[in-house]
Amino acid sequence: MRTLCASTLIGEFFVIGFAGLVAMKTSGLSAATVWTVCGIAMALCVLLCGMLGRPGAVRIGWALQIGLVLSGLIVTTMYVLGVAFAGLWWASVHFGRKVDEAKARFAAAGADTA
Repeated sequence: MRTLCASTLIGEFFVIGFAGLVAMKTSGLSAATVWTVCGIAMALCVLLCGMLGRPGAVRIGWALQIGLVLSGLIVTTMYVLGVAFAGLWWASVHFGRKVDEAKARFAAAGADTA
């Protein structure tokens, strides 16, 4: 699960950065405000990559996905990208857990035959 979720978060890191550039030019917000919010969100993406094995990290990831969708209020394209990344996050969590379970079963089967 960690690999899939971390890949999604790193993709979001770049999308948030590019959305910050767009927001700086098209919104009425100051550059300092835009980069403070984007910087916090980008830092959260990177920090979550390291926290994925800890309890609550997936929930924080979901909160980040909600924030990404809501950023569409400033940059309307982010509605589409936010929903797309929320779908990727769901798939990363869902299928990542299935892969982890399969690895555990395979390891247990290998330990039984040895």
